[in-house]
Amino acid sequence: MAKQIPIEKKIFSGKRKNAIAKVRVKKGEGNIFYNKLPYKELGLFHRLALIEPIRIYEREMGEIPSFDFYIKTMSGGREAQIQAARLTIARVLLEISGSETLRKVFLKYDRNIIVQDSRRREAYKPGDSKARAKRQKSYR
Repeated sequence: MAKQIPIEKKIFSGKRKNAIAKVRVKKGEGNIFYNKLPYKELGLFHRLALIEPIRIYEREMGEIPSFDFYIKTMSGGREAQIQAARLTIARVLLEISGSETLRKVFLKYDRNIIVQDSRRREAYKPGDSKARAKRQKSYR
């Protein structure tokens, strides 16, 4: 049987487009730190997006998570970084609870809350300049 790694020693990650979010979890009071800032200093919609999975967890499980989330994001745009952080928080909550009902509630609420974005960059085609660009035809 595989040895269980404590949740505090794991680093969880999630992607959205080109943005990557990594989350460390420590015992605490449910605080969220986004790029070393308390999440309450973010704009309203970003703040709401980050606490969305936590609110769903509280409603379903009937308890407040007793962990602090330390989120670090890189590359991509600001919105994609927030969505990647939201995805990662939801994955951490699923790992903490181990609840299949919570997974179903997340999927019913919004599939992108726990499923990573699958879009990738399209490859260049041989003999052409870009992925979708085709050579122009000259009639003269």
